Amino acid sequence: MKVLRIEHRGKTFYAALNEDHVVCLDRSQGLTAPIPLAEIKALPPVAPTKIVCLALNYKGHAEETGKPVPDDPLLFLKPPSAVIPNGRPIVLPPQSQRVDHEGELALILGKPCSRVSQENALQHLFGYCCANDVTARDLQEKDGLFARAKGFDTFAPIGPWIETDVADPNNLEIKTWVNGEIRQHSSTSDLIFPVERIVSFVSHVMSLNPGDVILTGTPPGVGPLRHGDEVRIEIPDVGVLINPVIAAEEAGIGAVIQ
Repeated sequence: MKVLRIEHRGKTFYAALNEDHVVCLDRSQGLTAPIPLAEIKALPPVAPTKIVCLALNYKGHAEETGKPVPDDPLLFLKPPSAVIPNGRPIVLPPQSQRVDHEGELALILGKPCSRVSQENALQHLFGYCCANDVTARDLQEKDGLFARAKGFDTFAPIGPWIETDVADPNNLEIKTWVNGEIRQHSSTSDLIFPVERIVSFVSHVMSLNPGDVILTGTPPGVGPLRHGDEVRIEIPDVGVLINPVIAAEEAGIGAVIQ
């Protein structure tokens, strides 16, 4: 099932997507009739309390960076304010001269999750999305930390919907295209830490809430984005996430205040 988070007549709720309409999944709304797509506004598919991300979780990406394969998952956080939906522009901030795409599989929590075993980990997931862990690479290198480089507004495109029916999240093809040119092409079978291990590991560090997001890491081939680009993250059986890229001045963002 493909699940959207939508706005309809001033109300926000989750709905199942069909060809030309959606069906409300929140019984408290009292909406039983199909709702035409023309009458809805698609929102980011999640409103998480946190976005937990993994660094260096593909063997190929570890090799391209020249860094050793980690013994345990390497975690960092992105702010919920960075989330944008399918179709919304990624804004290149004036503070950075090098902003990269990082196509990823996103895990969406469906149940409260704390200290779960690997065997029970998937039972706590609601579904899966495409995601782009947009990164100001020059600021990451300058700061030696991830918060600023990963945390700008629009730096967490997620979508286009939540796919609840995925047979094997550890065997999904993943591709990133920029202007029709393929930049990344791999499979989650190349993950250093598989999905069950990721969810269990994170849940032993922090409690996870329904709607929280875990980004599972990016494969090799990360590269720069420029004004006017279109970046496309494609995971068959999950979806296709497409976002244009615009410069800060085009988005009405002025120079940095020193």
